[in-house]
Amino acid sequence: MASVLVPVAYIIIVFGSLFIFSYYYRRQAASRIPEPYFTSHPERNTYVTLLQKTDPPTPEVILKSALVRRAIADVLRVMRIREDKPALQNLVQKGSVGDDLLNSLLAAEKEMEAEIIEVMNEANSFVEGWGPIIFPTANEMIANEKMRAIFEQTGDRRTELERRYGRKAQNTPNIAPITVTMTPSNSVPRAAPQANGQTTVENAATSDAESQSKSVC
Repeated sequence: MASVLVPVAYIIIVFGSLFIFSYYYRRQAASRIPEPYFTSHPERNTYVTLLQKTDPPTPEVILKSALVRRAIADVLRVMRIREDKPALQNLVQKGSVGDDLLNSLLAAEKEMEAEIIEVMNEANSFVEGWGPIIFPTANEMIANEKMRAIFEQTGDRRTELERRYGRKAQNTPNIAPITVTMTPSNSVPRAAPQANGQTTVENAATSDAESQSKSVC
């Protein structure tokens, strides 16, 4: 009887201790405030500072520019959250990272939802109907800035490749367009046969006139 109770008691003690540890750990993790996923929001702080400035008041053009920069920063943060969220979820499922980082990302996602609504309301306060299009405009500006950055780095990249491979890139020569004029190879003037025919008729008429004159004589 004692040989049966010892393994059962051991199993109860092990699972009971694991359950108690998991209960207190989850309770402590739930009460812990997660660290912010993004440390600060400089663009939002700049806009709020300019908006609260009253002596002298900030011009409307500067406020609109600051609001657009704030929208651009929000778009970049949303893109980063969308890229990091699936990877973090997979890491949490595998046990590679704790739940704190994922909870911080989810909190940042909810904060960005409120931030987007606030930016749209601010845009509508300047121009009615600007709110729905301010984020598409910010997205286009981000794409243009990326294209400009790639274009500006083309010269440096070309110099680096030339230095790496020890040769200079050859410029493609400009080939002038060639104009071809098609002309017939055997061109025979049409007036020549007519001239030869007229000469033959004239010679025949002259010979007939000479024969007639001889017969009269």
